[in-house]
Parts: sequence; structure tokens; C-alpha cells
Amino acid sequence: MKDQKIPRSLKIWFSIHFVIDIILALPLFFFPQEAMAFFGFTVIDKYMARLVAAALAGIGGVSLLSKEKGVESYLSLLNLKIIWSIAAIFGIALTMAQEKRPVSGWIFGLIFMIFFFVWSYYRSKLSSKKD
Repeated sequence: MKDQKIPRSLKIWFSIHFVIDIILALPLFFFPQEAMAFFGFTVIDKYMARLVAAALAGIGGVSLLSKEKGVESYLSLLNLKIIWSIAAIFGIALTMAQEKRPVSGWIFGLIFMIFFFVWSYYRSKLSSKKD
């Protein structure tokens, strides 16, 4: 399995994912009040903001650390990223439907949708190469 070639474009997407996650995670860790206010949120829970930061740092960090791994690692990470994206999309949509939230909520939902489609595409591509 390790000999199967991972598309260079997928490695680039993993790097992009790392950068985006870290750019969002760092301010949430160290300046949760200011970061959430920047995105238009008025009710701010520092505990939850830092918990989101931890998830972003963890998932983004593993993207960076796994860039040179084999296909099995990529398939596992793609499964994680697909599940994370779907759960985030569902949670964002549910919250946006129930409560008045800033437009940035929809933007984050769109970002998760883009990643969902990217990860699903590559998951399908790698799975078909395995057979």
C-alpha cells in the first residue's frame, strides 16, 4: 500500500488545510474573545472557542505530519476529515436555522462544504486505485 502514489494535489490540499486550521486555531486559543468578536459573535464562551481551536489544531496538525505517509494513512485521515466536515456542516446548519447568527456562520459552513467535497473526491480516487 505504501508504494501507491498519493496525488501531489492531495498533499497540497493537506498543506492548505493545515494552514487554514492553524490560522483559525491560534487566535481562538490565545484571544478567544477578540477572535469570536471579529467574526461577529456576541455571545462568547472561551471554553468552547478553545475546544474548537484544539480540534482545528489537531486535525490540521495531523494533515501536516502525515503528508509523506502511505495510502492507508491518507484513507484514514480522509475518513476523519469527511466525518468532521459533515458533522460541522450539520451543526452549523442546525444552529443557523434555530438562531440568529452572524453571516460568518454561513461562510464557515461553506468552507466545510468545500473541504467535504475535496476530501470525498480524493477518498473516492484513492479507494478506486486500491482495487
